[in-house]
Amino acid sequence: MHCTFEAAQALCVTLETPRLHIVPLNAAHADTAFALMQDDALYEWISMNKPVNVDTLRAHWKRRERRLSPDASEMWPSWVVISRQDGALVGELDASIDGDGECVNFGYFFFPPYWGRGFATEAVQAMVVHLLQNGIPRLVATVTVGNKASARVLQKAGFLFTRVIADNDTLRGQMVDDEEYVLRAPTPATPRQ
Repeated sequence: MHCTFEAAQALCVTLETPRLHIVPLNAAHADTAFALMQDDALYEWISMNKPVNVDTLRAHWKRRERRLSPDASEMWPSWVVISRQDGALVGELDASIDGDGECVNFGYFFFPPYWGRGFATEAVQAMVVHLLQNGIPRLVATVTVGNKASARVLQKAGFLFTRVIADNDTLRGQMVDDEEYVLRAPTPATPRQ
């Protein structure tokens, strides 16, 4: 798989589930997301920095609209997750897909007011199906050791725990270990003779 602007754009399409619209992230979503991203609980398990103002977040998300890393070595599709019931922005999904066509980083976060409602599981499962159907043969995700809720979401989507990676990330200024989870596309069965 070649990491081209066209391929990256084609991969980032709207997905629908019974309760969610999963739409390509764009700069305009920052206006709604900014206030939600000020909740300290969001950063308990993820190393993402809290945006300092809406303009900075908007500019960052504007750059992500290309869906391609600056050196064109990876495709970066990303989506926002919106509740179909009330139009609330409930979370974000993203992936880093390398030149070999593998998802080397499968990521997501959901805003604390929407935790415990199954939105993460529903959205992650939809994203997995979408990536597999588009020829991505292997998906890799990491979660901070101890983040049991996120690990459960991955397991429900078919990811399998593979290992603990020591000192893989920094959380609140401290090095932390991550659990790695991998999902491989099913291999076609060979017909019996």
